[in-house]
Amino acid sequence: CAMSSELLVDVGDDSATAQLGQLKLTTIEDQQWPADESFLSKSDVSQQFDASSPHLPWDHPFYDIARHQIIEVAGDDNFGRKVIVFNACRMPPQHQLDHHKLLMYLKGTLDQYVESDYTVIYFHHGLTSENKLSFSWIRDAYREFDRKYKKNIKALYIVHPTMFIKTLLILLKPITSFKFGRKINYVSYLSELEDVVKCDQLVIPSRVREYDNKLRASLKPTTQPPMSPPHSPPLPSQVFGVPLTLQRDPDGDPVPVVMRDTVGFLSEQAVSSESQVTVMKTLVESLPEENYASLRYLITFLAQVSANSEVNKMTNSNLAVVFGPNLLWGRDNAMSLSAIGPINNFTRTLLDQQHLVFA
Repeated sequence: CAMSSELLVDVGDDSATAQLGQLKLTTIEDQQWPADESFLSKSDVSQQFDASSPHLPWDHPFYDIARHQIIEVAGDDNFGRKVIVFNACRMPPQHQLDHHKLLMYLKGTLDQYVESDYTVIYFHHGLTSENKLSFSWIRDAYREFDRKYKKNIKALYIVHPTMFIKTLLILLKPITSFKFGRKINYVSYLSELEDVVKCDQLVIPSRVREYDNKLRASLKPTTQPPMSPPHSPPLPSQVFGVPLTLQRDPDGDPVPVVMRDTVGFLSEQAVSSESQVTVMKTLVESLPEENYASLRYLITFLAQVSANSEVNKMTNSNLAVVFGPNLLWGRDNAMSLSAIGPINNFTRTLLDQQHLVFA
């Protein structure tokens, strides 16, 4: 399927991550640089750098990260909060990027603004199986950012989200806080960002703009709803779609005839709770002794489970959905859709009336 390649999230292990961190860039220019270190000292991390510009000295410890312009500072949003932009499409293949240094560079950028409110905009388009960050990196990155980072981030906007990124956030849900989850916003089109920040101030990659244009071009024009046909006068015997004044009984009763007839039929023909108990009691008592005893034992236990439904959320209805198909079968022994409803209803009623059925 289309999303299968995207969902190949690399959970990785510590040894593989360490080996990945040791890889160096392979271009000719990079071969002339001093060897990178996988883990930077605190003095390197705290060294001041202008995160709003990729132009760092070539011997700067973060030069090989900044030059890709993956992370940028794009002024303030419409609420006066600093905007940090992350461009997925500018990430090179995994073997050409030290992901540990990328995390340190991101923290170094945020450190300059984390004391005040800030906004993060993540352009997701351009993330592929070749340049994606591993699941373990994303997990560790979230854990790396302590309360001072999470407290003042007021919004995380994910632009052009795919099923992959939504699935990834679901996988991360157990380790993310409820408050942080409420700050995540999906943005389908660039124009929607105007409510947050002036797009002119964002250096949006051309690939992202082109993708946004394609999305908009694929939208089908809105069609006008069909005109409603003119209303024709009601037929003499018409029941529905006419005023109640035309539904009067010939004897002058204001209650519509169809309503009175329906209620009367249900009152005469419906199965009462007393008769339900009688039928069920007769039915279960016809079971062999072993079956009857096992059923009674199980239903008695499930009734105790249901008594604590405020805690375990297992009401009689929920228990019937889980256990009904395992206790009963249709006439043809096939669990068809038409059989599921009656089976679940019978099991729920059995749980509701178990104190009478097994009395």
